[in-house]
Amino acid sequence: MNTLTYWVGMAGTAAFAVTAVLAVAPRGVDFFGATVLGIITAIGGGTIRDIILDVPVFWAADLAYLWVALAASLAAFAANSLFTRKEIYSLMLYIDGLGASLFAIAATDKVWALDFGRPLAPVILGIITAIGGGLIRDVLAGRQTLLMRREIYAIPISFGCALYVALLEFAPAYRSLGAAAAIVVIFVLRAAAIHWNLTVPDRLASKPKEG
Repeated sequence: MNTLTYWVGMAGTAAFAVTAVLAVAPRGVDFFGATVLGIITAIGGGTIRDIILDVPVFWAADLAYLWVALAASLAAFAANSLFTRKEIYSLMLYIDGLGASLFAIAATDKVWALDFGRPLAPVILGIITAIGGGLIRDVLAGRQTLLMRREIYAIPISFGCALYVALLEFAPAYRSLGAAAAIVVIFVLRAAAIHWNLTVPDRLASKPKEG
């Protein structure tokens, strides 16, 4: 499972680096700025997680994460001219959903393996890792964060992390299969929300009193 978690984390790193470049590419940002944002986005959520866990930060222990983030950022920068602004935005959302699903489950698995604050901490840190990089990306890019919109974003991540923790607790023999299933569940729910523009119902959204 450690090997699977490692490669899932690598895939998530590449995905988030790409989303950062796509987020700023339409603004005419130079390759250096786009690459720096890509790397910060790719490692941001995991860095927050590891600081909370008080363990060596993952990318400092294995520089391959930085090289993957750099390569993915440069590839996205080179390819962004092939798409329209609308296509870039849509592509960014789907890749963000993929990256979030990968990071969420990889982080949940890492926290569970460290026996840190079971059973809630693995879910919470899975969510933080999944959305942390995206929040940093959107703030630095001057965009409204996905978390602050009414579209369904954090709900699939929370559900997938909770589902995976339940499986780790009650059916640990199916850990690898459960991780793959949880990743698929998060991504499918997030992709459905993007495709059909699903949002949180009005009754579940904050609304100030008029007058």
